Amino acid sequence: MRRIAVHSILIAVSIGVLYPVLWVVKMAFTPSQTFAGASTSWNFHPTLANFHDVVSSHDLAGRWLFGRQLANSIVVAFAVTFVGLTLSTSAAYALSRFRFRGREASLRAFLISQMFPGVVTSIPLYVLLDRLGLLNHLAGLVLVYATTAVPFCVFMLKGYFDSLPRELEEAVLLDGGTHFDAFWRVALPLARPALAVTALFSFLTAWNEFILAYIFMSQPTAFTLPVAIQRYVGEYTTEWGHFAAAAILVSLPVMVLFFALQKHLVGGLTAGGIKG
Repeated sequence: MRRIAVHSILIAVSIGVLYPVLWVVKMAFTPSQTFAGASTSWNFHPTLANFHDVVSSHDLAGRWLFGRQLANSIVVAFAVTFVGLTLSTSAAYALSRFRFRGREASLRAFLISQMFPGVVTSIPLYVLLDRLGLLNHLAGLVLVYATTAVPFCVFMLKGYFDSLPRELEEAVLLDGGTHFDAFWRVALPLARPALAVTALFSFLTAWNEFILAYIFMSQPTAFTLPVAIQRYVGEYTTEWGHFAAAAILVSLPVMVLFFALQKHLVGGLTAGGIKG
């Protein structure tokens, strides 16, 4: 009876979690654009018209909007991930292994930068990008996202480096290697689970971010996919079918990346959790 009760609770929770997802999937394959028409009955004739309309969208100049916006999201997400990992791995290793003046102040500064949401800094960031001429440029968006990705990556990787035994790196130094050799040949290969998790979270943050991209980008050809989805939500009406189809298309790359890195997720999330 206890096992039946536990499985009944798990099934009920699973249904509650999956129901909204199934609802969105049904709405995406429903030809109706109204919320009531897509949710009243499960007896419907599935169609790919909503996906076709979303993928084949063009602007007035005949440019393929969805392809351009998809490329923008891919470029921004991978660039932010690359910048975040490149700058944070060496910083996290130095903060973990060395004791120097300003170390504690640097950690506090990274922590303070994570306490404020991105919308709080939107005005000064807008002014900076305007003066640098980076509004409506992907480089400006990458720079803005990197300001939040780097501190997060540093904290994640520092905790993992703290959990690695120092004896392995000391063996490299005793054999005549440098600190860079210990970092490159020992610490980084052992930190692959943490690197995978950090890269995944950095990618997700840049891929799903909407507010800053909506503020800094005003041209449709410079939009990322979260901003492009917003155009289906009007002041008086909402194209629910197109919105659901676009939401599924935006989620597919994230799902592929998640399943590709899933073998590293558990180890990367749990390791380094004791030491901080």
